[in-house]
Amino acid sequence: MPVTPARARHRGHPMMTGMQAAASPLRTLAHGLRQRGRVTWRVLQLGAMVILLALSPSSWRAPWRRPLAVQLVRAALPLLPWFTLLAAILSLVIIRIVLVTAQSYGLSQYALEMVVRVLVLELIPLTAAFAVAVRVTVPMAAELAQARQVGRLERVRAQGADPLRTEIAPRALAGIFCVLLLAAVSSLVALVLAYVLAHGFTPFAFERYTRLVGQVFNPVVSLVFVLKTGALALAVSVVPIGAALHAREAGLAGLELQGLVRMFMVVLAIEVAGLAGNYF
Repeated sequence: MPVTPARARHRGHPMMTGMQAAASPLRTLAHGLRQRGRVTWRVLQLGAMVILLALSPSSWRAPWRRPLAVQLVRAALPLLPWFTLLAAILSLVIIRIVLVTAQSYGLSQYALEMVVRVLVLELIPLTAAFAVAVRVTVPMAAELAQARQVGRLERVRAQGADPLRTEIAPRALAGIFCVLLLAAVSSLVALVLAYVLAHGFTPFAFERYTRLVGQVFNPVVSLVFVLKTGALALAVSVVPIGAALHAREAGLAGLELQGLVRMFMVVLAIEVAGLAGNYF
């Protein structure tokens, strides 16, 4: 007598056991994809809300101004001095290597343009984003994850306050501001060092140098640079925080790792898009 699926299920037939074993990984994969898609959608929603709050004048008035100012100072003040020093040392080494190498090959006229493109357009925004992620936004995301686990965000909501305005948005905006600040200051330092190493302390080459920098930062490259830096700042600020708030319970270490993986993938996509916009 042929074995039907119903009879096989009733008897625990090996055919039905094999079908269940084959379907189990597919169900696990589908569940994982749904979970990741749900978290990704909520992270996108969080990013949109943070941008709207940043553009809203009410966010910069009392009583929301104080928690925002506290997080801005907390994020930028400890990081700015040592990152600027590190960026200056790194810029000094790279500029010197490029200048000496270009001079040895008779390509001195292209050395400064290469320095500006490599340092200011590519390395400094990416380095600033990763520095802020490691030192600022990932620890802040762990704080918010712990606050969610112990119920502090729910207590804030029960008291009539909005956790998005008091706890979440100030940390995300602090990370965005910190990336933009570090990128701007470090880029200025790199441009000054490039001028000094190439021309010395004379002011007579300043016009030629500014013309070269202006040629590098044409309207398209400037737009791509601004968009890429802003996207990197938003990614390293919102993705870890969103992952910590909306991911399943996995312990603080697991949440930090999940946020870092998602952030790295988003940063990689932004960097590839920036390179395509600049050079294709």
